[in-house]
Amino acid sequence: MGIKFDLLKESQDSKARLGLIHTPHGDIETPIFMPVGTRATVKAMTPEEVKGLGAQIILSNTYHLYLKPGHELVKDAGGLHKFMNWDGPILTDSGGFQVFSLGDLRKIKEEGVEFRSHIDGSKHFLSPEKSIEIQNALGSDIMMAFDECAPYPSSYEYVKQSMERTTRWAKRCKDYHKDWDRQGLFGIVQGGMYKDLREISAKALVEMDFPGYAIGGLSVGEPKEMMCDILDFTTPILPKNKPRYLMGVGTPDYLFEAVIRGIDMADCVLPTRIARNGTVMTSKGKLVIRNGKYAKDFNPLDDECDCYACKNYSRAYIRHLFNVDEILGARLATTHNLRFLIKLMENIRQAIKEDRLMEYRSEFYEKFGYTE
Repeated sequence: MGIKFDLLKESQDSKARLGLIHTPHGDIETPIFMPVGTRATVKAMTPEEVKGLGAQIILSNTYHLYLKPGHELVKDAGGLHKFMNWDGPILTDSGGFQVFSLGDLRKIKEEGVEFRSHIDGSKHFLSPEKSIEIQNALGSDIMMAFDECAPYPSSYEYVKQSMERTTRWAKRCKDYHKDWDRQGLFGIVQGGMYKDLREISAKALVEMDFPGYAIGGLSVGEPKEMMCDILDFTTPILPKNKPRYLMGVGTPDYLFEAVIRGIDMADCVLPTRIARNGTVMTSKGKLVIRNGKYAKDFNPLDDECDCYACKNYSRAYIRHLFNVDEILGARLATTHNLRFLIKLMENIRQAIKEDRLMEYRSEFYEKFGYTE
């Protein structure tokens, strides 16, 4: 069946939309936040727990799974779904972002990228074809084309060359991928902070007719206003009848700003990463649970949250767990942060349905402590 997208409603007060992505492992209501399970696990959580939080799709990472345990092993296990016991949709990234973040450990060529493993220094080569081969073996529902994510800031000339290569690589990915009924493949729009390059990239990918499109190379250190400006410009170039995915975005304000500009999917390691360090998101802003002021605070992390951690444990108890290095502290904070963002997206979908998204955004920003 491949990947199909139904556009259900367009918002009257912004460019936000409600949609449904059909995949071989189930449907996904959009806009959606996708928890990240880099190494075939959402850190500190069981798949059943992740599902219980309302997660409809998770991400896994091509680069990391290629290095350990190896894509052939995952294939022998029956694919990623069976290997990690997750029966819902899975999206795999191409490995591009991870390889390019290796800096001096990699060399970019037209054929692909030569790199040294961050684990043991061993030499590897990742090409568009190899990325697709790995993702085919993993058996994800949505795969990403192999791209280069240019760092910010980068010169116009560098970004132009990088974007043009990414476009050529997207074509090679599409030509190499065969099983379209089992796995959808998304193209990734690049072009840095240069609108003319974004337009060239988007139009070239749209011409290739992918079942969905990602916008990459944003939220990489540029000012928020710049990201919003590039999104405002780029999103309308992409087809209305295909899902749009903004890569690597996971703070509440960035999720709102993305959705009101027509983005359907977003992901980020942020909620799980900050949870392990003792930081949680609440309806009234961020809270660092290790702080001494919570030592005798017997309230939940967030009295508006319906997650397991908030229903059963106090701030004082969770602070205690962190201060004595108990694993349960990280588990409870992760449970809460993931549920917080998943619930936020549920509320955003409801607000789009009721044509009150901008009103809801204002209410949320005021409580959370953001300025509009």
